[in-house]
Formats: sequence, C-alpha cells, structure tokens
Amino acid sequence: MINKVVASAAEAVADIRDGASLAVGGFGLCGIPVALIEALHESGATDLETVSNNCGVDDWGLGVLLKDGRIRRTISSYVGENKEFARQYLAGELEVVLTPQGTLAEKLRAGGAGIPAFYTPAGVGTQVSDGGLPQKYDADGNVAIASAAKEVRSFQGADFVLEESLTPDFGLVHAWKGDRHGNLVFHATAMNFNPLCAMAGKITIAEVEELVEPGGLDPEHVHVPGIFVQRVVLAPHAEKRIEKRTTSSTTSGTTSGTTEQSGA
Repeated sequence: MINKVVASAAEAVADIRDGASLAVGGFGLCGIPVALIEALHESGATDLETVSNNCGVDDWGLGVLLKDGRIRRTISSYVGENKEFARQYLAGELEVVLTPQGTLAEKLRAGGAGIPAFYTPAGVGTQVSDGGLPQKYDADGNVAIASAAKEVRSFQGADFVLEESLTPDFGLVHAWKGDRHGNLVFHATAMNFNPLCAMAGKITIAEVEELVEPGGLDPEHVHVPGIFVQRVVLAPHAEKRIEKRTTSSTTSGTTSGTTEQSGA
C-alpha cells in the first residue's frame, strides 16, 4: 500500500493553483481543515471556487481566504455569521450559489460515488428549480448573474428537480484519526460534510489530529476508506473554537449549565 503522508500542510497544498475548485469540510466551526486553509492562504492561491456548508467566519476558516479576496465563487447552504461574506456578495465581488443543505450533501456524495445527477423534491416550486436566484450582483446592486431553471420531472405523482453532482478539483478535510494509507475516522459533528468532501474531491487532502500506523484503526470504525484520499498530513494542535457560548448561573430550583458549539 502507498504511504500517503506528506511532511507539511504547505507541501500538501502546493499544487492547488489559481482558479481551482475546492470541497472544504466542516459544519459551523466543527471539523474545519484549518491547517490546510492557512497553508493555502500562505501559498497565495486565488480566484478559487469553494464548495462548503458555510464559508467560515470573518477571521477563521474559509473566512481568511474570503477576507483577502481569494474566493471568486462559493457553493454553500448557510452563509450567516460572516459579515464580510455578506458585504462582498451585495457589492458584487462574490458569486454565491445557495443550495439546500441536504441537496448540497447529496451533490457531494453522489459525485464521490460516480453518479452525475439525481432527482430530489427539495426546492421544487421555488427559485431553486424555477431559476432567478441572484448569484452575483453588479456594483450598482443589480442582478448580474441569476440561477438558471432546472429540469423537473414527475415520479409517482410527485415533482422532483434534477440536480447535478459535484466533483471539485480538491477536497480538504479534517479528521480525528488517520493512517498512512489514508483511512480516516471523524469525531462527532465533524462527521457532517467532511466524509462527503473527502469522497467528492478529485484529489483529497486530509489533515489528521492523530496519525496511526496501518492496522491501528478498527476497519469497522473507518468512515472514509483510503481509496478516496491521496494525501495525509499530521495536524496535532488544531485550534478548536467555540462558535457561540451560552451560560446560565445557578438559581433556586435550577441547575447551572453551559451550551457550546465548538470545533470537533
């Protein structure tokens, strides 16, 4: 078997050139491949197209690339929590393809499975299927690019819209554990979108918190087999941020508690 480990994140992303398309794992601030994103930022690559559930926050994750104008187009389902994202979109600096979350997940999964397109009921009867969603504005606030109408067919009396799958040039993912053959295990919320991005990327690069030798992972616990992964880099000190912290103090008859959304 091939040893897929590379020495550094910089080496792992060295061939990502201007104009490349990237499927980037993560859900909120959980499971974001921060080391790979930072290395890509340092490389200077620009004019990128990203596929991700969300586009990071203003100063972290994909937000770092966005802030410096490195992202030309993004396909995402949730674009909140990022003021710079909203500014660029409304100013006509960024093209945004809004996609229902489940549809986005299936576009990646199907792409990784070699399925070019599929039918789904999500979005039927809305601008998702009928077209007209603003994807890019001009400097005066007019719609410069609008989404096109999609094929709709009826199956067993219900309508479904045809969605094309995604196979970006690269997949960037963050895993809890991985071995030298590229087998990956994800933890908790980081399971959202990371396995899908790993499958969809033509070249997938995984940063792992813990690198084990072949045989060190229980085959029954492997979430993504190494056949989908081309490069592995160790990132043992990945920062895990808390997106929103909510606390309550102890009062009579109640128990104090803390609710957190954090990177996993």
